[in-house]
Amino acid sequence: MNNYTGIYTSIFSDAELIKKIQQLLPRLFLMAELDNSRNGKLGMEIGSARERIIIALLMYKFGNKLVNPNLPITMAEIDVLVNDEPLSIKTVSGKHIGGIKLIWTVDSQKARLFALNYEPACDILLVHINWDDVGYLYLIPRDVQTNCLNKMGSDNYMKLPKPGTNPRGVKLSKDAINNLISSSETLRIPINFKRVISNLNAYDRWLEYWKEDI
Repeated sequence: MNNYTGIYTSIFSDAELIKKIQQLLPRLFLMAELDNSRNGKLGMEIGSARERIIIALLMYKFGNKLVNPNLPITMAEIDVLVNDEPLSIKTVSGKHIGGIKLIWTVDSQKARLFALNYEPACDILLVHINWDDVGYLYLIPRDVQTNCLNKMGSDNYMKLPKPGTNPRGVKLSKDAINNLISSSETLRIPINFKRVISNLNAYDRWLEYWKEDI
């Protein structure tokens, strides 16, 4: 039985919102990919675009006044506060979940220092985008992360960049991800990420603005 009672759990018990998420999230993420791709390749901005979509979902659920996405850069792991409760937003695309970064850095020494002192700071809202198949929206509580880290140890919980490579940050290991999403305390909503064929053009919305009378 799940005993976790954080503010974000209300998303996973709201039947109407769950239905809206299942129907609308694939469409919005597809629009974001269209806006952030060139010659069929996604740009680095796609992560920020998806994050804004999730923050907009939080604003819809909890109201604009309770949602604060304007956080100082020193709060690197936290993406948004809802009623002062911190949250990290992660989105990954593919058949399998991988490449979830805990911190972005190009400094291997900073990466090692981060791993040595790391403690989970907040809940994680994770979207697994699995196009043309079933993906999930997960809520991974902070306590689940802490317990997993303590059981596995930092060397097994995290994956550091290999020496001599271009380091992109500290990632969660494959085993850590599997343990986190399979925990009985982790909440989940299944989502059919069906690609809906659309004639939408990435420039259409901006063109409409230029057509407006001023």
